This record gives sequence, structure tokens and C-alpha cells, in this order.
Amino acid sequence: MDVEHNESIGETKSAIQTWRYRHHFTYKADQGKNIIVQCNLCLPRVNLLSTSKTSTSNLKKHLDRTHLGCDAKPAAKRGRKSNDYNGEESRNCQLKKIKAEILSKCMSQAKTDDLIFNFIVEDCQSFYVLEQPGFKKLIAGLTEGLKSMDRLTLFTKVDLGFSRMREALMAKLGSVQYVCTTADIWTANSRSFFGMTCHWIDTRSLERKSAALGFARLHGRITYDTIAGRIHDIHVAYNIESKVQTTVTDNASPFISVFKEFAVENQDTEDDIGFYENVGAILEGEPEQDMLLFLPTVQRCASHTLDLIVTEDFWQAVSQGPMCQLHYSAMAKVFAIWSKCHHLQVGMDAAEEIAKMSLVVPAVIRWNVEYCGVQKIVSLTERELTELCARLEVPRLQPEEMAFLKEYVTVFHPLAFALELFQAEKKCYLGLVIPTVLSLKNKLNEQKAAAHYLGDVINAIVMAIDVRFQELFASTEAKIATATTPQFRLWWMAASEREEMCSLLATEASQVEPCLETDANTSQKSSSNLSEDDFFSYGPVKQTEQNQQRGVNEEIGKYIEGTGKSLACLQDFPRVKQLFLKYNTTLPSTAPVQRLFSQKGNLVTSQRNFLTDDYFERVQLLRYNSNVCSLFTE
Repeated sequence: MDVEHNESIGETKSAIQTWRYRHHFTYKADQGKNIIVQCNLCLPRVNLLSTSKTSTSNLKKHLDRTHLGCDAKPAAKRGRKSNDYNGEESRNCQLKKIKAEILSKCMSQAKTDDLIFNFIVEDCQSFYVLEQPGFKKLIAGLTEGLKSMDRLTLFTKVDLGFSRMREALMAKLGSVQYVCTTADIWTANSRSFFGMTCHWIDTRSLERKSAALGFARLHGRITYDTIAGRIHDIHVAYNIESKVQTTVTDNASPFISVFKEFAVENQDTEDDIGFYENVGAILEGEPEQDMLLFLPTVQRCASHTLDLIVTEDFWQAVSQGPMCQLHYSAMAKVFAIWSKCHHLQVGMDAAEEIAKMSLVVPAVIRWNVEYCGVQKIVSLTERELTELCARLEVPRLQPEEMAFLKEYVTVFHPLAFALELFQAEKKCYLGLVIPTVLSLKNKLNEQKAAAHYLGDVINAIVMAIDVRFQELFASTEAKIATATTPQFRLWWMAASEREEMCSLLATEASQVEPCLETDANTSQKSSSNLSEDDFFSYGPVKQTEQNQQRGVNEEIGKYIEGTGKSLACLQDFPRVKQLFLKYNTTLPSTAPVQRLFSQKGNLVTSQRNFLTDDYFERVQLLRYNSNVCSLFTE
């Protein structure tokens, strides 16, 4: 029975009696100003709804939310023509059907599997989560009955996604002329991993692009020939061995031995050429000849070099100076505060309550995080610091210790800023290093006159900068990279050296093509339409070479005299732009590959134990390269 047939039973008159969708509801009971009806479309499930006697808005909302596209055939309203009513009804039904189709597509099984795959890869979840009963119920409830995929399907999607990602990455790298790679080794939970990332600059937008190439497990003893083989194999696998300008590594001894033995610049004689022996083939009993191994030139990580200066050289200078005891006592009290705030919830609450901020607790590795922690403590007022030390039950910092820490923060602020610049990725180039180091030296020397505690330490650090960056200051590649960066040009050089640098830039620019983005069809067409005048030649055309050299000199001169600092101005200097792409593709630090290792959940959790080394590497590469290839497989 619908509502119209139950008028006598309910003995009430309401707005639903003249409503065009009344046939979808059955009257059940009268409840004061409301009536209770049952939805016929929800059968066999009994769904009782309450609505006002004077309004049907609740019931209309129920139809719109639960029964999109329902076949409503109400009677015509009073005072309305039947044709107008039928047209409106048709449009409403058509709109509801479209909404129903969109909803059905969003809730498809394939789309659900893609979302689960994205969840597993992006958050580095264990594959076993798919078999948990709670996760299955969650998926079924959110998708209205769809099922969660099993682990076998997930493994298949990982293989398919990895293949698609690899093909897309190789296609991108195939169209790139210059490439830089970064390499590093990380050990955690008694396991060692070798990671490598790849970086290039888009020729049109001049934006830096990045991708991960490898995240392999290292077994056994780590030797320099093993590392060299890994680097070479990855370069060959992605077909970039001839495009890699440099490989950026830290200053650790394994990488120093690798590039000392195998780098191209050291292979002047036949005796110096390195050979890579395939150990795996020997263990498997397969005869394998030694393969000739060439590696690109190496670029030392600038941020790691600065980190060594503020850890090793700084500590050595402080330990030999008169401020040793003062520095030790001040930092000991600071570390006591950090320890309480890190390990005790009471300490964290006290810092947030008193200082109205979260106190930074430094990591073990990065000095700049430690500097930020000292900066936070120094920013506290004397009352706040005294109350914080009392709440944490740690020794209070004396006035002289606070004065030492404030000078420490002031003196080393330029160094912390330089570290932040080097650890950037998108807007950091090799041409940034020399001006940054020169500016750092100048700012440290400016602090020397006003320094009361750290004057001798500043001298030691400036000398350490000269020693550790000596190779970089003598590098021709670094000088060209700096000169082709519009922000610096030749402003950082002494006036006596600028003429020689202009000649070097002109020589390099004359050896590159001004525009490499040529269409293959255009080049074929121009070669096929060779005229007689172009064919006949009687020796070198000296005038053309002279005109070309004159054009190069004019372009270099205009670039040097320019004042624009954005990379967009390089579009007006095509040869300088090519030099920028060649020499500034190199990154100054290994920060990207360190971020690859430090991604949440990849090395430090037990979830890694549920995957083989091969699938663990695939998941990490898919996660890092999601900007290159979408994780969705549809």
C-alpha cells in the first residue's frame, strides 16, 4: 500500500498526499506533527523515515542521496500542464542517470585496486595489510561491497607499474642531452643499500627534473670495485653512460677509492684503466671476461664538505683554544634540555607551555639541525629559560654561557644558511657553490672583529674552507657553471681575471650548437633539398668561420654586460644557455639520494622484512618516481 491508500488508516492529511513521488513510500504511523513512512525502494530492507506533515523535503533528500536515477512516475500536479511536467520529469531522470553513471565509475573495482596500490606504495605499507580482516571490511564498507585485491594481484601491479615507470623514465632520459647522478650508501638494521638518483634540466622551462635509478641491497663486504660496478651497471641499464656529466658523492673513503681508480680523468695510460670483474658470474660457474669500466668525473658533495668543517675542523679549533671548557659546559646543558624534551612527554609539554613553541631536538647527523636547536634555546627570554630548566630539572645556563651561545648563533648563521642552499634540489646548481663559499668567507671575516669568544675559531674555519674547497676553486667546470648563471655572471671574479674568463666562455660556446631543439623532419628536408651552390665547395670558408666567431663573441659580450638575474634571460643567449645546461646540470650535493634513503618507513621499520630485496627496490623507485609515471595503472 502506498501513502494514498492509507489515508483512512492514518486519518491525516499531509503534503505527501499530493507529492509526485508518494508512490515510493508506504504510510506506517502518525507521530504528532510528523508521519512515519516506509521507503518501498529500500525493500527488502525495512527503512522507516520521518517527515513533516507540511513538507516532503526529508523524503526528497532520501531519494536524491540513496536512489539516484529512480524511475519516478508521479501524477501531474494541480494547475500544471502534463507536457510541461513530463519534460521536467525527463530532464530530472536524465540528470540522475548521469550522476549514477559517474558514481558507478568512481566505485569500480579497478579504481579501488589502483587506490589501494597507491596507498601501499606511497606510505610503504606491508603487503600483508591486504589480508587483515579490518582492512577488508573497511574497503567493503567504503566501496559498497567491492573487495580488496589479494597479495598476488598487488605483486602483479607492482611489476606492471615498475615496467611502465622504467619505460617512461628511459623515454625522458633519451631526449635529454646532459645528466647528473648522485650515489650514496646507507646502512640500517644491519643491512646496506646502494642508492642512485638522476637529475637533468628541462631545455624549455629550465626547471630541474629528478628521478631515482637504483635502491639495491649490498651483500657481503663493500669494496670500491663493487661500488664501481653498481654505478656502471645502472648507467648502462638506463643508457645514460655517455650523457652523465658528473656523479656526485660524499667524501667517504669508498667513493674516493672508486673514482680514483676508475674515473675517466685518471685513465691517461693503458695501465691506469680499471677493469670490473663480474663476481656473480664467477660464483655461478660461468666464464666471464673482465669488462672495461669507465666512470664519469666525480663531484664532491659541497654540503658534506661544509658539514665536515663545522664538525671536525670546528671541534679541533675549539678543543685547542681557551674557550674549550666554556663551549663544553654550555653545550652539555643544551644537550640535557634536548634529551629531556626528546625522551619525556613532560619535557615536551613544558617547552610548549613555557615557550609557546615546539623545541627542536637535533638529529645525530646534520649540524644545521643542531644549530636550529641552539637558536631556539637562545631565543627564549631569561625568565622562560629559567622556568624551563627548573621544570626539566637540568642545570641552568649561566650568563656567560648564554652569551657564548648567542655569539655562536650569530657567527655561524651564514654557514647554516649556506648548508640550506646546498641541500636544495630544484633551484640549486653547481654555479651556486663558488659565490656561496666566497660570500661565506666574507661574512665570517666580518664577524671576527666583534667576536669575543670565537675569534680564533673563525680564523681556523676560514682556513679550512680554503683547504677543503681548493679543488673546486681550481675547477674550470665550476667556473664556467658560475659564469653561465645569470645571478652571478662574472661579478664574483677579480677584474684581472674577467678577460681570460670571457675568452674561455667564447671558446666553449663556439664548440656547442646554438639550438639543439631541431626537428628531425626539418633536417632531413634541408639535406634532401641540397642545391648546386651548396654542393660545390673549393676549400674551407674562412669568412663564414670568422663571422661565426664574431657572433659568438658578440653574444658572450652582451650576456656579460646584462643585468637580468632570472634564468629566463638565457633564452636570448642560445649558446650561453647550452653551456648552462652542460655545466649546471651537476648538483652541488647528495641531498636527493639522502632523501631517498630517509623516506618514512623504508629502512627503519620492520615492514621491509616482509619483502624481498627486488620488490623492496621496486616499491621505493615507484614511490620516488611518482612524478615521472603515475602510480595508477588504468
